[in-house]
Amino acid sequence: MTTLAIIQARMASSRLPGKVMLPIADAPMLAWVVRRAQAARGIDQVVVATTTEEDDAPVAAWCARAGVPCYRGHPLDVLDRYYQAAQAYRGEVVVRLTADCPFLDPALLDDLLARFAVHRLDFAANRLPEPWGRSFPIGLDAEVMTLDALQRAWREARAPHQREHVTPYFYDDAAVEALRFRPQAARWRQTTTPRGFRIALLHAAENLGHLRWTVDTPADLQAARALAQRLAAFPADAQTSWQTLLALVQAEPELMSLNAHVRHKTHRDVDDRLLSL
Repeated sequence: MTTLAIIQARMASSRLPGKVMLPIADAPMLAWVVRRAQAARGIDQVVVATTTEEDDAPVAAWCARAGVPCYRGHPLDVLDRYYQAAQAYRGEVVVRLTADCPFLDPALLDDLLARFAVHRLDFAANRLPEPWGRSFPIGLDAEVMTLDALQRAWREARAPHQREHVTPYFYDDAAVEALRFRPQAARWRQTTTPRGFRIALLHAAENLGHLRWTVDTPADLQAARALAQRLAAFPADAQTSWQTLLALVQAEPELMSLNAHVRHKTHRDVDDRLLSL
């Protein structure tokens, strides 16, 4: 089956406008995400999904220069944008990624994809919002779903947060205890939701959910640039490993103090304009 990674990217950001095209070391942040997604062996094609708004023309222009497929869709209904992009590029399995996670790990993507296939699931993730709990550092986020499941969510989801954040329809009704992170428990937790979706959550071996490796504020960007500078000293095959990054921040804990104060947005935060659609 064709596995399609779709990276959502837009220039609008309330806390850091234009963030996806801001430079980190040698390249725009979007380029970091694209390169790392392309390095995953289980992904057949990587597509950037941006919006039809004129402000997002720089994203489409960068994709054209870099030879990266780009789909331009609805600026607010991101679920529709994902579904239409998946249809346009004929993905049978869809991986949802975001352009503000420059330290994405290809090996972690492959692990998630392999488990997803073996267990014949509708949806799997390596993070879910509270109350399920996050155990991987913020910024390694990935979600996998079948096209059939995505189509059903696109057809049935109505709540604004389900449209903007793409995947909450899969887990909004899931039993908390079935997926919640518990120390010493199995890393792979699986359940069937009342809506009939077979879903699973991959946890880290320990709870590292307090670490913030994503970029949503100027403080995040400062931290990401510092991390990227230090990663350059590692061999190329180690630079994409999240374990390398973990060892780095454990050796220099002051790096994570740069953005430790930032509040992470939740899947209930939505653009007010979506409420009127």
